[in-house]
Order: sequence, then structure tokens, then C-alpha cells
Amino acid sequence: MKLPPLRAIQCFESVARLNSFSKAAASLNVTQSAVSHQVRILEEYLGEAMFYRQGRTFSLTEVGERYFTEVNRSLAILSNTSQIIRHGKPGYIRLALYSSVAVNWLIPRLEDFRKQYPEIEVTLDMVTDQPDFNDQFADCFITVNPPKRHFVSKLLFTEKLFPVCGQNLWEKIRGKPLPEALWRHPILSVRYSDTNENIASDWLRWCKAGGFELPSDLKINKFSHVLLAAEAARYNLGVTLINNYMMVDQSNKQNFVRIPMHELITGDNFYFVYRELNSNRTDIISFGRWLEQQC
Repeated sequence: MKLPPLRAIQCFESVARLNSFSKAAASLNVTQSAVSHQVRILEEYLGEAMFYRQGRTFSLTEVGERYFTEVNRSLAILSNTSQIIRHGKPGYIRLALYSSVAVNWLIPRLEDFRKQYPEIEVTLDMVTDQPDFNDQFADCFITVNPPKRHFVSKLLFTEKLFPVCGQNLWEKIRGKPLPEALWRHPILSVRYSDTNENIASDWLRWCKAGGFELPSDLKINKFSHVLLAAEAARYNLGVTLINNYMMVDQSNKQNFVRIPMHELITGDNFYFVYRELNSNRTDIISFGRWLEQQC
């Protein structure tokens, strides 16, 4: 059997899937120059260019697009077959998702799924940023940025933010004019990686949606993750904005008080995502339908 250079194929697939040489290098834990070298090896082996290169931008050639589709399909089959052999049976699903969705939305509901589908085992891998949509990492994903090619995406829910605080702090706020009463207490802000860390961007957007301004003299405590800000609010350390899906768990409803003010629709939609090649996997289809029912 005459096989093409497999390492080169792996590098090509990562570049084509991620649409980036640098991201492919990071996912493969190698240098960008090493990835470029492997892609050139593959192009020399095939005698065809895989990418149109124009300065720093590039795109797949017609041959490259066709080859990527076949490579993608072959790797998916190999991954699925390996997983079945490794785990001894179908019905084993690896799901990658954000930690806040896992902890506050999915895990409180999983008992219901196991009662309905005891033959299907679901394992969770938490990600903090955009996941690597690779069969070697997971079989399916919950993400706000679904791939545009070769994947099935099903909308689960739209993210909304609203203000909450702990029970004791609410006793100090209740009955007083809003939002002025909020500003007398610490404001807990989540510092997102794509924003200026000196700006409480979540609160600025929420205020703008409500038609008023965020005072400039507030005490603002910043957190790197919504779970940290939520825990601080739970223990009466201030007022924070949390996602609508974080109020699913009954214990959260008991420990948080949702302050009766407007919601901010962030523009983030959460999707359940899996490869088109997995469309015949009954376990993934059943899991996807169950997720949609929960929403």
C-alpha cells in the first residue's frame, strides 16, 4: 500500500480546518515553519498546490478543497473506528464545551439524560476558548463559533445577561431606586480576553441597553471568569451580570437574587456541533435531540 506522507497530511488538515498556519501549529504543538514545511512536502508529493498564497492571506485551491474533504472524511472514519475499538462499543460520546455551560447548565441536567439513555456514556472536556474542532479531541461540541464547513450546527440558546446578587446584599438594595442602589455596592465585572482590561465592558454594554450610563467613580472588581464573579456575588461581595443559563440549577436560584432590571442580549448563540460524517451516529443524534429539548 502506497501511502502519502501522513505527518504532512495531518498538518495540511489542521491548516485547512483552522484556516490558519499559526493556529494549526499551536494545535499540533509545533512551530509554524514546521507546519509550512510539511505542507510543502505534501504539495511536492502530490504535484499540486493546495493553497493560493497572496502575501499573508491564503485559501484552498480547487484541488486542495477536494483533497481536504476526502482527508477529513478518512480521518473521521479512522477516529470513529478507533473509538469503538478502544471503548468496546458504540454509545461513547466525548463532548467539549465551555466550563460555565458545563458546570451551571449541562451537569445539573445530565441525570435526566442518563435515565432516558442509559446505554450512552457522555464524557466532558472543558475548554476556555474556541475549541479545536478535531475528532482526536472530541466527537461533538457546544460552542458560539461553529465551523462553516463539514459540520452540523444546531442552535441551543441565545445568551442573555442580567444582574444578580446574594440574599444579604439584596436586603440592602430592595425597595431603593434602581439602578442607583446598585452603584452603592461593589460591581463585579468579568474581564474578557478581547477587551481592554481597564474597562468593565460587560457593565458598559448592559447600561447602554438600559439607556443610562455607568458612573465613573464606582468600585469595580474584575474577574477572569464568569464562574468566579458569580461565586463572589453568591457570597454578597457585590453585584454581577450572569448568563441566563446559570440560573437553571435550583441551588443557584436559592442563593442568587435576580435583580428586577432589563436583560442584555450579548449576541452570542450557543450551538451543538458535530461533523457531517457523524450524522449517522445514533448516539450523537439522540444526545443532540435531548439537548434541544432542554432548551
